[in-house]
Amino acid sequence: MWTAKIFTLYPEVFPGILSKGLYGKALSKKLWDLKIVNIRDACEDKHKTVDDTPYGGGSGMLLRPDVLAKSLDQNKNDEERIFYLSPKGKKFDHTFAQELSKEKSVSFICGHFEGVDERILSTRNIEEISIGDYILSGGETAVFVVVDSILRLIPGILGNEKSKIDESFENGLLEYPQYTKPQIWEDKVVPEVLLSGDHNKIKYWRLSQSEAITRVRRPDLWKKYKKN
Repeated sequence: MWTAKIFTLYPEVFPGILSKGLYGKALSKKLWDLKIVNIRDACEDKHKTVDDTPYGGGSGMLLRPDVLAKSLDQNKNDEERIFYLSPKGKKFDHTFAQELSKEKSVSFICGHFEGVDERILSTRNIEEISIGDYILSGGETAVFVVVDSILRLIPGILGNEKSKIDESFENGLLEYPQYTKPQIWEDKVVPEVLLSGDHNKIKYWRLSQSEAITRVRRPDLWKKYKKN
């Protein structure tokens, strides 16, 4: 059973959206597990102080390494990989999600303020990952994205495993356009090839659409696709 262990200052945020729909049903059926750790529980002072000012000056506050280390040491298994959600981390993508879906358990640290003391990253072998080139107020929003993208890759959770095959990034391309009823809507019609019943033609049309969309919208993906 794949387990996500999340270290956060705001445990009340979870499970949030992860308790809804297919993910919620899979959680109740124990197809995956979610463990939430409140970092403040590791504080020893009566005010539950988790942050302090940075040495050298500067704005904002940093998560204290002693508090975070105690929280990790008390709750993390030795074999678990642990990630800190950070804008300076390695870019998280579909390939990364596939890699983490094969782990038994993964830990995530949701940062706040100006970040964490650098020493905690090296002493606890923490990997930094980023979901994009922008700044969020905290790691909770980012960890929802990461866990969501991993869960859908775990066998049994989505139900229909075939639904993953043709989606964006599975073959290095963005997904082709999709259509459903009604056949004519606001004077726009469904492409005729999709109504033909000719599976070979439909397959070719979808591939050509994926290639065209990827070439225009994601030249970086198109370049990798052409190399392969």
